[in-house]
Amino acid sequence: MNSTPAIDIGGTHVTIRIPSDPEKRHCDSGLTLTLRQMVDGVRKLATGWRLDSVSIGLPAPIRNDRPVKEPANLGAGWLGFDYDADFGVPVKSINDAAMQAVGSYKGGRMLFLGLGTGLASCLIVNHDIMPMELAHLPCRKGERPPPPWGPRSG
Repeated sequence: MNSTPAIDIGGTHVTIRIPSDPEKRHCDSGLTLTLRQMVDGVRKLATGWRLDSVSIGLPAPIRNDRPVKEPANLGAGWLGFDYDADFGVPVKSINDAAMQAVGSYKGGRMLFLGLGTGLASCLIVNHDIMPMELAHLPCRKGERPPPPWGPRSG
């Protein structure tokens, strides 16, 4: 069966699912989970599936389909990795909160908050997706955190 699995990488589990199969498959994650372990776990979970591509929801800031910062609740090794080569198919990555938010978005404005190992957050306004990383905003006492989309105008 050809498929594009959605992989949700969380702080306690990696969940994989394909649209044609209602069953979700899981493996453990956690503070020591490396990218290599995740890829190996996903390959085992996807036994019997022929992958056309892969979509990954990763608990980290994402730019150009790749993480720009190591995930806070996982092991190291997620930066600079050639995801396409390792999976052997094209890989698209998105922030995990954005992936979950898009799955329930019906239009207009929506603020998504997901409670799991951490606090996931994403704002969608008229189909523009803005992952917010509210749980990981750098802030010192007495300072306001900067918005993730840039400084305020005016």
